[in-house]
Amino acid sequence: MLRCEECEYFRRKADGSPHLLCDPFSTVKEPECLIKWQLVQLGTMVKSHQATLDMYRRLAPLQEKMFRHMEREIDEAEDADRWKFRPFNDGNDDPSRRSDDPDDPFRV
Repeated sequence: MLRCEECEYFRRKADGSPHLLCDPFSTVKEPECLIKWQLVQLGTMVKSHQATLDMYRRLAPLQEKMFRHMEREIDEAEDADRWKFRPFNDGNDDPSRRSDDPDDPFRV
């Protein structure tokens, strides 16, 4: 089995982590090389996912603040429009003010 350090497609990054320059479709020398390449790529995916989660953690307080502000705006708009949905009451609904006169044009 070929060690990665001995391969021409292996480089070490400044932080000491391995960097495989091999192409899994054309320059794989041994079956174990593909497994190692997959592990390195998996590590890259995990780092990317962690970076995304860190960004979400940083944005969470701002997002909560925006949601509260939007809820407050929606509640204020609903309160402002509440008059549109209340039944109209002009005072003629009071039974003591009803007229028994059949000729009354405003009779209810």
